[in-house]
Amino acid sequence: MGKSYQAPVVGKAFAILEVLSRRDGGLTVSELAAAAGLGKSTALGILSALEGVRAVERDPATRRYVLGLGLFELGRAVDARLDLKDVARPILGRLMDQSRQSVFLGVRAGEHVTVVDVVVSRADREVAAPVGTRLPLLAGATGKALLACLPEAEALALVRKKGLRRFTTRSITEPERYMEALAEVRRNGFALDDEEYLQGVRAVAAPILAGGGRAAAIWVVGFTSSMDGDRFATVARETRLAAEAVGAKLRP
Repeated sequence: MGKSYQAPVVGKAFAILEVLSRRDGGLTVSELAAAAGLGKSTALGILSALEGVRAVERDPATRRYVLGLGLFELGRAVDARLDLKDVARPILGRLMDQSRQSVFLGVRAGEHVTVVDVVVSRADREVAAPVGTRLPLLAGATGKALLACLPEAEALALVRKKGLRRFTTRSITEPERYMEALAEVRRNGFALDDEEYLQGVRAVAAPILAGGGRAAAIWVVGFTSSMDGDRFATVARETRLAAEAVGAKLRP
């Protein structure tokens, strides 16, 4: 139980990529196999697979392999996420001080939202989730904030394809009502979750509009007892302003 499992082929593929990262001029199959400690046939099979996903490229004239554009694109995605965290962190901290609730930063990852940063409230009772937590896209305020940024037809198609799950008695499960909620997000700049995802918990989320294809949001989560009435509205405004501040810093 204490040992972690690693597929052998993954380690071998990574060894090849590491060798290539140190050789600008590229390497032949034989050179790569020797440098990575692999048999030539094994190296060739792995290189073929890596070439198929654009992780490596082969020069037909020299028969040498170099790192491919697929890795460059993945690296850009990582850089964008790191930039987002660096820019957002102080703004998340200020929002936590203002709202006195836990504040989250997340990005869309397919049909989920992944938490990439969190500033936990200093209150005695708080709602928290660690970095790396994956949340359903079609649940709560965060999903609404992100889907409101999509063209209406695209958002509706996704809602109809995946369906709307009932998490609590207050969950929105009708596509028409959900689309009305998205229209409200577009008008107001923030999304509300009034015990729709978790009983006894409210949330406010606002999309980060930075361009470049990013799909990110900031959200604040707290118990209904600490976010009631006027306080809920105030936190919504503060969250929208925080998301706007992050977006402004990220835009070129």
